[in-house]
Amino acid sequence: MATEVLQVKGMSCGHCVSSVEGAVRNAGGAAKVDLASGKVTVEFDDSKLSVQAIKEVIEEQGYDVV
Repeated sequence: MATEVLQVKGMSCGHCVSSVEGAVRNAGGAAKVDLASGKVTVEFDDSKLSVQAIKEVIEEQGYDVV
């Protein structure tokens, strides 16, 4: 398992947390959102899922990964 911390802009509420965590879960990873810092900690199997793919599923929810 790999762990990556991503800075994500545009998250402001519980719905944002659910959207991001759900999108990452559906892609095959696990995410924990910290709204205060705008950070998303993602755990994933790097043989099945790439950081780029994770960024894409988060951005598809309407947020900016910086």
